[in-house]
Formats: sequence, C-alpha cells, structure tokens
Amino acid sequence: MAGTLALAGVFASLPAHAQNAREQLRAFVEQVQVASGDFSQYTVGPQGQTKPAQRGKFLFMRPGRFKWDVLKPYEQQIVSNGKEIFQFDPDLNQVTVRKVDQAIGASPAAILFGSGSLEQSFEVMPLPDKDMLVWLRAKPKQADAGFVHVDLGFRDGIPHRIILLDAFGQTTHVELSALIRNPGLSTSNFDFIPPKGADVVRMQ
Repeated sequence: MAGTLALAGVFASLPAHAQNAREQLRAFVEQVQVASGDFSQYTVGPQGQTKPAQRGKFLFMRPGRFKWDVLKPYEQQIVSNGKEIFQFDPDLNQVTVRKVDQAIGASPAAILFGSGSLEQSFEVMPLPDKDMLVWLRAKPKQADAGFVHVDLGFRDGIPHRIILLDAFGQTTHVELSALIRNPGLSTSNFDFIPPKGADVVRMQ
C-alpha cells in the first residue's frame, strides 16, 4: 500500500499529458471489462527487415480471457479461457497449451486484458505525445519477461496503437480499430476445443 501511495504522489507531479496517458489506461482497465475489435500488426527485425502484415479480430473479458484471431495472410488463433492459453496453428494442425499465470503475468497481455495492479509487474513512464495519441511505456520488472518494453498510444480513453520491443530486437506494431466497449459476451466465447486429430503440446 505504501508503494502504491508513493507512486500516486510521483504521477500527481507529472505534466498533464503524461498523467492523461496513465489515467486513460487506468480508466480503460477499470471501466472496460469486455471488448471486441479489429487489429492489424507487422514486425520489423533488428536489421530493418519487415515481416508480412497480419490482420484479424480480437475479443477480451477480464480477468485473463481473450481471443486473438489472425485471419490474413495465414490463419492462427490464440485463445485464453482464464486458466489456459491455446495457440492453434491450422497449417501444422497443432495446439500449444500454456497455463495463464505462466504466459500472461508479466506479458503485454496483462496490461490490456488483466485486472491486477500494473505496478506489481511493470515500471510505467510517460512518453511524448505523437500521432495525435498520448503515450506511456511499460517495462517489465522480471528479467525473463521476453520483451524489453511496450509502448501504448491512447486517444479518448481507447488504446489505438501498441509498439512492442522484444528481447531479440524485433519491434511489433499493432493497430487496434473498431473497438466496442462492454459488448454482450459470455465466457463461452473463450472456450477452445482442439480440432479432431490436432497435435496437442502442453508446455510445463
């Protein structure tokens, strides 16, 4: 509790635009329990090479349930039912299964899809406004999180852009659009049954 109060004091002294970015994230986490929308993403390698862009749709329901459907150029699906995360590759007909607490705890998914205290797993700092968005950066406190930092760009209380720098020097850019706040979804939207004949690999 003392640490949280100290952080509150620090952020109270930040410039208005920085406070705004953080408050927009906090309001989004507190007020948006369920959401759906579209996404597009592309990855730039450390040498500047760009991987093919992906497009798809997403759903999430706090705490920890989400569905990330890549539709183009190749189908892939990532589903979390709140306990386990299923990653399905139709081309390989393979499903990889992980425990949610192993995969989400200090991951970027925890920022937008979780419901815990951000300060427990991340150091959060303001960034300058850019592209008509207000920005903040979250750096994982765990050394083995798998990424260096994630930048979030907000406008009108909605995350519009995510830029992730991973441990291999790759930068993934994600654009969120057509986001619907608190639509009528049930937990069954996040159920996943491996397709018949699929190879299921459970990660320990």
